[in-house]
Amino acid sequence: MDKPAAIQQIRDACNNLSRELMRIHPAVPALADKEAQDEIYKMLFELTKNVETIKKRLARLEAKDDSALL
Repeated sequence: MDKPAAIQQIRDACNNLSRELMRIHPAVPALADKEAQDEIYKMLFELTKNVETIKKRLARLEAKDDSALL
């Protein structure tokens, strides 16, 4: 697998993870347990933040590769 293909595969997985995480949010209130809801929201935020960090790192990697061509 070459570098652009690897980047695209990782980006696709991150996008899928983001979509799945967003599907959890509407279901949380139905749990009717404030403590559980708070913890789940906290963890969803952390997971989302980590996925976005991966995506930003990929963007920096791509930008670095593009600048090397100049």
